[in-house]
Amino acid sequence: MTAPRTRTAFDRDQARARLGAESFDVLVIGGGITGAGVALDAAARGLRTALVERDDFASGTSSKSSKLVHGGLRYLQQKEYFLVYENLAERQRLLNNAPHLVSVLPFLIPLFGRSGVVNKTVAKAYRTALFLYDVTGGLRIGKRHKRLTIDEAIAHMPTLNRDLLAAGFLYYDAQADDARLTLTITRTAVLDHGAVALNYAPVAGVLKDGSGNARGVALADGLEIQADVVVNATGVWADNVRALDEATHPDTIRPAKGIHIALPWDKVRCDIATVVPVPKDRRSIFVVPWGDRVYLGTTDTDYTGPIDDPQCTPEDVDYIINALNMFVTEPVSASDVLGTWAGLRPLIKQAGNERTADLSRRHSVNTSASGMITVTGGKLTTYRKMAEDTVDAAVKQLGRGRATRKCPTKRLPLRGAAPTEGDLGLPGDVAAHLRSRFGSEARVVAAMLEADPELGRPLVATLPYLRAEAVYAARYEMAHTLDDVLSRRTRAVLLARDAADAAAADVANLLASELGWTPEETDHQVRT
Repeated sequence: MTAPRTRTAFDRDQARARLGAESFDVLVIGGGITGAGVALDAAARGLRTALVERDDFASGTSSKSSKLVHGGLRYLQQKEYFLVYENLAERQRLLNNAPHLVSVLPFLIPLFGRSGVVNKTVAKAYRTALFLYDVTGGLRIGKRHKRLTIDEAIAHMPTLNRDLLAAGFLYYDAQADDARLTLTITRTAVLDHGAVALNYAPVAGVLKDGSGNARGVALADGLEIQADVVVNATGVWADNVRALDEATHPDTIRPAKGIHIALPWDKVRCDIATVVPVPKDRRSIFVVPWGDRVYLGTTDTDYTGPIDDPQCTPEDVDYIINALNMFVTEPVSASDVLGTWAGLRPLIKQAGNERTADLSRRHSVNTSASGMITVTGGKLTTYRKMAEDTVDAAVKQLGRGRATRKCPTKRLPLRGAAPTEGDLGLPGDVAAHLRSRFGSEARVVAAMLEADPELGRPLVATLPYLRAEAVYAARYEMAHTLDDVLSRRTRAVLLARDAADAAAADVANLLASELGWTPEETDHQVRT
């Protein structure tokens, strides 16, 4: 076994040493996209910032979303006009700040009707909603919605049932790999702005001074981290963390489960995302192309099970498949499913007994008696605004003069956003794949391939990931387990579950030489 490689600044050992030796202005609990956003915002304002995550970065909801950066067209039906405006403004900021990770995605809304005749009320409702979508910010992309004929709609998704189709609409939103985005925000906070971040660092308690003010946390392994302000950005775990700080057990989060399934692209053959109605539930599912796969989702149901490990059940899969099969000429079945994922939305409890689908996606920032700040609610698209509001609250606690600048994140490029120069010396499809995941940092992966061409072999059969990407994850992205690489640094488990299982032993052996695993630990990684 070769010795572990030279460490980088985004490194677990270095991070742990700094956490124990330094004191911080802001300590963030939670390494999902909200916590990552808070850490970046705070560090970019000049605050000494640390982040700890109980599992891997983005291991919760932030790796299990619909991977859409969108305004939320359906929120217009709920008259959440300002929310849509804010969402669309944040979508544009992400397109500007992370052009390598976030891309414009056209959406088809098929209009179904009898004998090719569209329901005029339905058509008018969509036309009005899409007009408002354009007005509230959709036009920032530079394209407005348009009405489509049956033939134009079918051209985008040939498996749609022409006999049921009456017309369609085309509009635009955006798409991003949620786990990749979360990791990139975290690395930007650390490598560009001096923050400290550590995964696999569960918090066991909140430290308080003699006046009862929160002044840091104790990790489960006994390490104590000192900080003037503690931020709870743990999503569906927010109440659990608040219970470490408050005398009573808070009950503010209403988890809602959303599942997705992945299919081979040729089972659906859509070249853009498509919105399929689910009439019995008054909601819709998305059908979204992703490379040579397509994923479908999501559900939106109350969840009362263990929040650490929500599962996609056979009933969940049937719900999605049945919704699609109502409107296509080539039905799919459960045997076509290549992978699944289930995540929990951290919705804020509200008065009444609305469906989870009807609950607001607004966020909330609250401060406890001890000064611990908790941010809840929100969505992937608005993480930056959530972080800004949270750090504003932290700065207010810290007092004037601690932060060296105002919030800069509206125009703060993420790592990899710099224009890439040259052709990387790689085949076009490989270069495009690496640029879409690493941006300008793709040159580092390209250099690894030049030094060791064996790393250019596929990591997992049927997927575009290279062995070099697993090595890069271990060296530069704080990957600590086999699952970190197969589920989040790449998305192999989501997109090709069986192929990922088949490749697990080979990938584990590749990681062992990077991470210094013993044969026993390597075997354990494969078995778990």
